[in-house]
Amino acid sequence: MKHFVRVGILTTILTVLIGSGLDNLGLMPVLASVQGAAIDALFRKHIWVISFLFSLIIGFMLYSFVVFRRKPGEEGDGDHFEGHTSLEIAWTIVPLGIVMYFSFLGASALAETRRADPNAYNITIVGSQWSWRFDYTDYDFSSTELRLPIDRQSLLTLTSTDVIHSFWVPEFRLKQDALPGEGMERELRITPTLLGDYKLRCAELCGLEHAYMVSDVIVMEVDDFEEWVEEQIGGPSGDAAARGEEWTKQFGCVACHSTDGAERIGPTWFGLYESEETLVDGSTITVDDDYLFESILDPQATIVEGYDTVIMPPTGESMTEEQILDIVEYIESLTE
Repeated sequence: MKHFVRVGILTTILTVLIGSGLDNLGLMPVLASVQGAAIDALFRKHIWVISFLFSLIIGFMLYSFVVFRRKPGEEGDGDHFEGHTSLEIAWTIVPLGIVMYFSFLGASALAETRRADPNAYNITIVGSQWSWRFDYTDYDFSSTELRLPIDRQSLLTLTSTDVIHSFWVPEFRLKQDALPGEGMERELRITPTLLGDYKLRCAELCGLEHAYMVSDVIVMEVDDFEEWVEEQIGGPSGDAAARGEEWTKQFGCVACHSTDGAERIGPTWFGLYESEETLVDGSTITVDDDYLFESILDPQATIVEGYDTVIMPPTGESMTEEQILDIVEYIESLTE
């Protein structure tokens, strides 16, 4: 019994030291959402259980190495044990109870993250290779940055135009996939609690420029948020080319097409208008308004030679005719 007492004391000391060290190490970024509080509480309990299990194993090992080591002059084998029924029952029932307890905690945390507010703001988040678009459906406008009011819940509906992406703001703790296809929308509820600027990252490997698929997330005072919303309603101002430049950012066009001649996934737009392009079937075509309009609306209709392996998503299906015409005007302006 004295050995068990000693090991118990050693295990307790190791658990406190390791658990306290990990708990205060600052492994997690700052907490900035209501939903994240339940996740942090669960994470902290996991840290202490892991610390205890690690200490229990290491404690027995260290104690055994020191106390039960072979002494000088000893030649015989140690005592042989066939088994210990009570111990085997204990290490079956106790872990089972711990797993069931954490299952309950996990279910409670999940329920907390999905707690609905009937007055939540509605925002549709669209992931594309390799950009994000935020449609504020309550106000009928889109943005290239996600702005949220503090202490107000926002219902985020996530979808994708091409492959699987994943919405992740570390400070909010929550993560949800954005899946392509009709009827595959996923929901996420966020109630920010800390003013500041954060970064939205894609947490699902989604292609060549996955690492650069980031967007700004700005948590604002409610009054400032509503003032910003009023400024955004009606869409971008200016002439057609200026509006077209904004649309290309919102719909992620600039993720694949450069505007300065630089080589990217898709053809550069610089000097593209009225140029002669060779198609994959060997024919040539002059880039005009009709060609650009068709290429935006149906990207696979006429494919330029050298880009036959690039599959552009049908982004144009999400645009209005006026938006497409503005983008055409913008592309035309890049020849000057």
